[in-house]
Amino acid sequence: MKIRFLLGSAAILTALLSLMFVAGAPPKRPHIVFVSGDHEYSSEETFPILAAELEKHYGIQTTVLKSHPDENAEENIPGLEALAKADVAVFFLRWRRLLPEQLEHIRKYLDAGKPVVAFRTTTHAFNYPKGDPLEKWNSFAVDYLGGPPGWGKGHTHYGHKSSTDVSVIPAAAADPILAGVDKSFHVRSWLYHVLPNYPPVDAKRLLMGKAVGAERKDAVENPVAWTWKNKAGGKVFVTTLGHPEDFQVEAFQRLVINGIHWAAGKPAPKKWAGKISVNVSYHGIRK
Repeated sequence: MKIRFLLGSAAILTALLSLMFVAGAPPKRPHIVFVSGDHEYSSEETFPILAAELEKHYGIQTTVLKSHPDENAEENIPGLEALAKADVAVFFLRWRRLLPEQLEHIRKYLDAGKPVVAFRTTTHAFNYPKGDPLEKWNSFAVDYLGGPPGWGKGHTHYGHKSSTDVSVIPAAAADPILAGVDKSFHVRSWLYHVLPNYPPVDAKRLLMGKAVGAERKDAVENPVAWTWKNKAGGKVFVTTLGHPEDFQVEAFQRLVINGIHWAAGKPAPKKWAGKISVNVSYHGIRK
């Protein structure tokens, strides 16, 4: 009987120690994988700055992947296997034609219903030629971002010389992604036209944009940020902003930091670490 009691006591003690160890263990750091390849908006420079800020101030682990050898390499983004262990994927892509084995890593991530954050030209991330077996990916934004089916087809902008006034949509003011974000601010991005069909009716619109100095007479206000649940069940945060000068605007910085936290299932940071120093220029399309 005494031996049984001792054995039972040892088992209980082991269980208690195990619970104490788990309770005292530090929380898991979300792993955010940034995927850059956009020709135009210098995300290969802004993403590392954003990743470093998340690592330094917000306890988030990051990996940054870039087109190789440079942003104009449309068929090669090494390291996409990192998506298999990502908690959130952040995309800034434009007209890529990735090889099937690389695209497969993205497909597996998306179809697993995992969270997505997407910037600007990711609405037209792929540009496979007509008849290519992967051509359907040219309109992937419809299924995975709540965005339009590629460039054109009603998805345009209001001119490179214009910029955008951004305002919080009143009905969304309490959304955690907008915590600490100014109710109105100005960015350099020229406004994308996505209406009337996008974002879809079941998306939550967060911000509206109004073109300033539009080069077209038909300019109307358009949503520039929204959340959604995609066809695979993954939650999505999309912004059609993303010019490198946008990243210099503190309100936009807070929007992005909050959006990534939201996608990772974390509340917006209680303490803002301060404005991020971003000195990145728009380089245009080097092709």
